[in-house]
Amino acid sequence: MTDDPATPASRPALGRVFDEVPELYDRVRPGYPGALFADLAALTGLDGTSEVLEVGCGTGQATRSLAALGCRVTAVEPGAGMAALARRRLAGLPRVSVEQAAFEEWDDRGRRFDVLVAASSWHWVDPAVGWPRAHRVLRPGGWTALLGHVVVRRPGEPEVYAGTADLHERFSPGNPGWGRPPLEDDVRATGEGWGAVAGPGPLFGPATTRWYETVQWFDGAGFADLLRSTSLYRALAPDVREPLLDAVAERIRTRMGDRAPRRYLSVLRAGRRAG
Repeated sequence: MTDDPATPASRPALGRVFDEVPELYDRVRPGYPGALFADLAALTGLDGTSEVLEVGCGTGQATRSLAALGCRVTAVEPGAGMAALARRRLAGLPRVSVEQAAFEEWDDRGRRFDVLVAASSWHWVDPAVGWPRAHRVLRPGGWTALLGHVVVRRPGEPEVYAGTADLHERFSPGNPGWGRPPLEDDVRATGEGWGAVAGPGPLFGPATTRWYETVQWFDGAGFADLLRSTSLYRALAPDVREPLLDAVAERIRTRMGDRAPRRYLSVLRAGRRAG
């Protein structure tokens, strides 16, 4: 279970919903642990001479951490609103540039890179186009690194969906997206390789996978805002989504002490370009 799953049929439409709420997305979405970027640098050899291509930079959350490693970052973002906010957020970083385009259509102008990074975004890229492009724009020996979050739960810990399943069914009955997050230990045991996305075949070597614990705590209103920033809820009609999220916020206030966790396993998956 990823934070924003996508199927090939849903990818183009759902991939645009974040551009409706860039400021909200920037405010509520989880960042990535510093240890992840330290491991990324150690694994791929990133340093001040490296050229990094970031695919789907969103509002620049991961971009700032990449820039802090000293490398030059070219960030590509398909959404106009997200790209505009990223440019504002990253304006003080002279070695970062933001280009608005879908990766599948982006003009690389012959540029080549040492590492390609996609943070919570590669599942929006058409794998039939994305993997060959990634191979092409990387220098020999370059790396692709996919960063992501998997929503998980721990036994005995309060979990919002379990406490609001009746509300979800009341406002959007039978929605195939509803369901409890998997247990953290189960994800660790099964989530190797490139994860839920289609793999690159022979274009890249085997993926190295590393896991990192991340948790956010919200009051009821904050948790509702987090859900508003996700594709599953943005895809709902507003007259369904807003009453549902108001009810979820009220449930957290009245039955969970107005404090609820969103627990993730953040993940780094990195593989070296073949050939």
